[in-house]
Amino acid sequence: MAIIIILLVVWAALGVVGFAFTGLFWLGIVAAILFVGTLAFGIAQRSNHRTP
Repeated sequence: MAIIIILLVVWAALGVVGFAFTGLFWLGIVAAILFVGTLAFGIAQRSNHRTP
């Protein structure tokens, strides 16, 4: 679970950098997509482990 949190922090940081600079707007878009994908993966993994 720690790797998921680390990845979310990295994607958020890249998203901020991407949206802050005009030439790196594409980086913000990619980071946002990866952030949502990682979040969905983490939620799916967490719900799978709670099943008795």
